[in-house]
Amino acid sequence: MAAKLDVMKEEEYFDVLTKTGEKTGFSKPRGDVHRDGDYHRAVHVWIFAESTQELLIQRRADCKDSWAGLWDISSAGHISAGDSSLISAMRELQEELGVTLPKDAFELLFVFLQECTINDGKFINNEYNDVYLVTTIDPIPLEAFTLQESEVSAVKYISVEEYRRALAQEHPDYVPYDVNGEYCQLFTIIEKRYKENAEARSLSLEKQLNRYASTSLSAELTGLGAADKEALTLLVKAATIMDNIFYLQVWYSNPSLRDWLKENADKSQLDKLKWMYYVINKSPWSSLDENEAFLTTADSAVKLLPKATKPVPGWKGLEYRTAFPAVKPAGANFYPPDMDKMEFNLWKDSLQQDKQEEAMGFFNVIRRHSESLFEDSISQKMGNVTSSPQDLYVVPYSQEYNSLLAEAATLLRKAGDMANSSSLKRLLYSKADAFLSNDYYDSDIAWMELESKLDVTIGPYETYEDAVFGYKATFEAFIGVRDDKATAQLKLFGDHLQVLEKNLPMDNIYKSEDVTAAPIRVIQLLYNAGDVKGPQTVAFNLPNDERIVKDRGTSMVMLKNVSEAKFKLILKPIADVCIMEEQREFVDFESFFTHTICHECCHGIGPHTIILPNGQMSTVRLELQELHSSLEEAKADIVGLWALRFLMDKDLLPKSLAKSMYVSFLAGCFRSVRFGLEEAHGKGQALQFNYLFEKGAFILRPDETFAIDFEKVEDSVASLSREILTIQARGDKEAARTLLQKYGVMTPPLKRALEKLENVQVPVDIVPEFPIANQILRDNN
Repeated sequence: MAAKLDVMKEEEYFDVLTKTGEKTGFSKPRGDVHRDGDYHRAVHVWIFAESTQELLIQRRADCKDSWAGLWDISSAGHISAGDSSLISAMRELQEELGVTLPKDAFELLFVFLQECTINDGKFINNEYNDVYLVTTIDPIPLEAFTLQESEVSAVKYISVEEYRRALAQEHPDYVPYDVNGEYCQLFTIIEKRYKENAEARSLSLEKQLNRYASTSLSAELTGLGAADKEALTLLVKAATIMDNIFYLQVWYSNPSLRDWLKENADKSQLDKLKWMYYVINKSPWSSLDENEAFLTTADSAVKLLPKATKPVPGWKGLEYRTAFPAVKPAGANFYPPDMDKMEFNLWKDSLQQDKQEEAMGFFNVIRRHSESLFEDSISQKMGNVTSSPQDLYVVPYSQEYNSLLAEAATLLRKAGDMANSSSLKRLLYSKADAFLSNDYYDSDIAWMELESKLDVTIGPYETYEDAVFGYKATFEAFIGVRDDKATAQLKLFGDHLQVLEKNLPMDNIYKSEDVTAAPIRVIQLLYNAGDVKGPQTVAFNLPNDERIVKDRGTSMVMLKNVSEAKFKLILKPIADVCIMEEQREFVDFESFFTHTICHECCHGIGPHTIILPNGQMSTVRLELQELHSSLEEAKADIVGLWALRFLMDKDLLPKSLAKSMYVSFLAGCFRSVRFGLEEAHGKGQALQFNYLFEKGAFILRPDETFAIDFEKVEDSVASLSREILTIQARGDKEAARTLLQKYGVMTPPLKRALEKLENVQVPVDIVPEFPIANQILRDNN
């Protein structure tokens, strides 16, 4: 028994931080940390009752070594060495108050640095606090709490305003917080959330919605046989499953938010607008507004937990709102929400080489053992759970999304049974297998070799959503009908990739000798799903898996009806506002579409697998990490422009295309930058515009229209192409960061152009409607 008591009294250790909040790699006992004034981490958890606008506060136990007997935060505690923030928040609430909640109840509001000294200088508190909010619908009955006597002597609810006044007056019964400093964010967030005028919100959402032009996208199905039409029905249903997976990949409470908004869309005009704009963005963050939240947790789903606390007669249980942060999580739902780069890298570097590659792979998520153990401890009433040294672990997509992928695989196999084309059968069977095995190599090869009137792209591909590292792929689907005539016309580009690679404006040492011709397919889009939020893509170049790019190259799909809609509804009106009158005639669909083709081709050339200065093999994606997507989009754009000029000089394209190519590209700059600088295409386009403007290739005229200087543009395009290609070839992340920080920004000329476009209400992008697919879904509902 004595030995057990000694273990229980063992002093808690904290991770020691730098003054700016980074881990030092050292830990110290709690007493030493507060004696020496070391920086460390803690969590603050506030319980807020929505119906009464009250906060729960606790009276600290009289035996506490700081602020004894004073009223304080609902629940708070240090983050022990090796522990994570979210698990600490969940555990403190459970231990101190007897409230057991899942992670989707916790909203990270902000991080607050508290620096103070008490107890006659004997207790120095330099603490980074992760401040969480739990929003309940009604106050929790006080008798439902189970108080930890060594920590808490009482709890009560207090109105937000009364509590703010008490702090402002430095009331002696309350632990002090500076309500005029950082901690005022708590009160500001709550006040803004619940006092906003519904009419003003509606007008704001209408303005956001009006940036999108609705357009119907369809295609002739006469070229499809009866069997393919039956397969199409199954494929559309499989595509909707990609939507369900993508919603979950964005954020773990996103599916419940979607269902709640849809269910409540008819309650008011504001609720209808919330749902309409959510459908476009597939999340509470607006793609066109640097991912700024247009919803808050106050708009989110309500869940009932009958057993979150001890039972109270006549009380049905705790109702809470599923939470999401105002700031879009960089790691989406691919990583634990409280994981940082340092933690990931320390864990990854401790693994064997094959396991390191798996951790950085496309087709898995990273989870915490401690989170799983904590959930088990709740259900099994176990004791305390602490993190292990290897807290992070890999979960393959085939396991993480098993039930959804199994359903999709069944639909793909049935569609494969019906399909006329042998290559389509091969694709659908192999993709079904990949969904369950997590090995996508064979199915991606089958996709590249697809020769079918019914064209299908389905699975995990793009990595834009992973803004931490750019490692993890999101699920998407594109279903269309092959445009055979347009496809035949584009063979020129795919056949000349090796020639383009050989002549790229970069040092020969970086060039590849074995670029494979890229097949190009032009389709009329019938339906898309999954990662197609906000601005719609006009083309894609896949796969992104460097193994396949090295072995087989890439393949391109052009969405012709999407391109036509964007040109008609967006690019032409942009040119009428922003391009010098004498050059507007050069803006035409042929140039716009041709550059789009060349953009996608140029994803397949240039550096991919690279040799670092130390001789180590790597890839551009792994070295540039979160900067890769923006720089790669800029590369494809600017090198695409260079490539078109090269093909004209070789008499492979008509030289009459030159002026149209450059002026259409200039108009396209304004189109893409309007997507926002948090979006890879928008940031990449800003880089190009500002670089070419600085070089004098783009000119701002006195009437605030823009023009091309045809004498300077060619050399400027080649110069920027060389700079980006060289950065990629060297895997030089710092050079990439410098280039993007200098040029990938909103400059006065860009800002003025965007203001003009907003004033005349030129749409930013399109919202496609798919009548054929929608009819299929209605018929099979």
